[in-house]
Amino acid sequence: MRPIPFDGIAMGCDYNPEQWPPPVWREDVALMREAGVGFVTLGVFSWALLEPEPGRYDFDWLDEVLGLLHEGGIAVDMATATASPPPWLTTAHPEVLPVDAAGRTLWPGSRQSWCPSSPLFRKHALRLVEQLARRYGSHPAVRLWHVSNELGCHVGKCWCDVSAAAFRRWLATRYGTVEALNEAWGTSFWSQRYGSFDEVLPPRLTPAIPNPTHELDFARFSSDELLGYYRAERDLLRELSPDVPVTTNLMVTSHQSEQDYFSWAADLDLVAQDHYLDARLPHPYAEQAFCADLTRGVAGGAPWLLMESAPSAVNWQPVNRAKRPGELLLDSLRHVARGADAVGFFQWRASLAGAEKFHSALVPHAGPDSARFREVSALGDALRRLGEVAGSRVRADVALLHDWEAEWACDLGSHPSSQVRYLDAGLRWHRAVTELGATADVVHPSADLSAYRLVIVPTLYLCSDATAAALEAYVRGGGHVLVTYFSGIVDENDHIRPGGYPGAFRELLGVRTEEFAPLLPGEFVSLDDGSTADTWTELLTVTDAEVVARYADGPLPGTPALTRRAVGAGTAWYLATWLDETATAELADRLTREAGVVRLGPGGGVEVVRRGRYLFVLNRGPVAAVVRAHGVDLLSGRDVAESVIVSGGCAAVVRQDEA
Repeated sequence: MRPIPFDGIAMGCDYNPEQWPPPVWREDVALMREAGVGFVTLGVFSWALLEPEPGRYDFDWLDEVLGLLHEGGIAVDMATATASPPPWLTTAHPEVLPVDAAGRTLWPGSRQSWCPSSPLFRKHALRLVEQLARRYGSHPAVRLWHVSNELGCHVGKCWCDVSAAAFRRWLATRYGTVEALNEAWGTSFWSQRYGSFDEVLPPRLTPAIPNPTHELDFARFSSDELLGYYRAERDLLRELSPDVPVTTNLMVTSHQSEQDYFSWAADLDLVAQDHYLDARLPHPYAEQAFCADLTRGVAGGAPWLLMESAPSAVNWQPVNRAKRPGELLLDSLRHVARGADAVGFFQWRASLAGAEKFHSALVPHAGPDSARFREVSALGDALRRLGEVAGSRVRADVALLHDWEAEWACDLGSHPSSQVRYLDAGLRWHRAVTELGATADVVHPSADLSAYRLVIVPTLYLCSDATAAALEAYVRGGGHVLVTYFSGIVDENDHIRPGGYPGAFRELLGVRTEEFAPLLPGEFVSLDDGSTADTWTELLTVTDAEVVARYADGPLPGTPALTRRAVGAGTAWYLATWLDETATAELADRLTREAGVVRLGPGGGVEVVRRGRYLFVLNRGPVAAVVRAHGVDLLSGRDVAESVIVSGGCAAVVRQDEA
């Protein structure tokens, strides 16, 4: 990964000057300097203005804006403007529009209305990219190229005939022969056997349950197809503007899982991420922390760029809550603590028209004479003080495994319980560990686990033989691992691993499940250690493990629910149910203590993360927190002797005297 190409820990934003008359542009640059804005993302949705008709370009306004920004010392993340085609393109060529699984065309009128497989769309898009790269590829203000925008958001898949042909080509490359495809998809079931690749369609709307491996491969194809589109733009940019790094803004969130970002990482010069707090979730700050740690995992531990977040309310939730005083700082530093070397926002100035006119901005509708803009300026000052943190890396004792392919497979239909969703266990266990004051890396199952004291494997439904072998080697070498229910069930083709569950991990854990016994919504069970659980139980027998807890009631009283097995120099745990949050926290406490996981803070609402020699303390709670530290608080400039006291709703970043 290349370093983030902005100075220090930069604050930035999407800038859409085309929404405003030119006299406003100079005011904007002056206000950006006042607020501490170090970079802007420019041109994301400007295609219709840059190319008002086929082959005719208008760059005069963009030239002027770039000149003003450069004069003001503000770096530019130059977008390729290809996220949404202009009306002239979709009018002349409606075949570039995406089609859903029911065969319905998704028409223009919003954003990103294009088929990822369309060669015609790609031709027009690359023509624009070439013009931009030739004109601005060596402009002194342009520090980063930004391909398209949130690839996969709104249109992550397309089921049109062009996509169908591309899917067949992808399958032929993956399997080589149709016989191999039939074997992988299990097409002997329901008379689905194919005689040639030409007979294969995308998994469109069907009368009954579709073939799950067909669906899984279409998800893989769709992720690869968008990655292929990204590569086409990137390769052209590298050819014409070789000194400027290239990336795109990923969407590592709990409601966006269309792409396997681990497979994208090698093609990104740096990892950039968009994240918006989702008030619909039970623990939005915990989800934000999880996604930041997962983004760092995609980046291989390297610093990354928060391209977009919200300064206050968004516009797309049922109730769009404004951030309270102090939340902007804490939310921003949560990303920085977990590896972000820049913090960006959508957008600079709140729009007066359009679908996002009620989305917050750094300059709100009330203007710069507002509490929000003053808070933005205070954040800019805080990030300036943290400039020396840039480039440092986060330290973690815990690894939590995450795999988008396992998520796609786990969340398909026709499973034992529709209540089991892949991310639920990952989010709960990540929160439990971090609330104890520990730090977790969220990494792919193929990651090197040797440096971690504890590895958590939440609901890894799809699992390769290599992953199972690596986990066993990790445990035998002295590691501690927890595997949760519905893990290791199928191989890469979504085929059941026979012989009893949990399939790939049965021998490591020393247990065997004959049958699942999921619970109905609202149904609970008690364990003999006093904890409660819901959603899931299973008929588990112990072959070579210690029973730590059993079900006290429910459909399987007396059956093991939690087991522990010594393996080599390490320990392997199996949790066969969905513990409530309190019981999860108690088990996390035991696991981290036994594994010797370092806890940096008191836990609860006090988040403590070490990034290099810098200790970040974020206090979400109402009461002051005391955290052991020795050095200098970069935010306040005060010396810290033995501990730092952080008031409720405030933060400290201590440069430790010792790394």
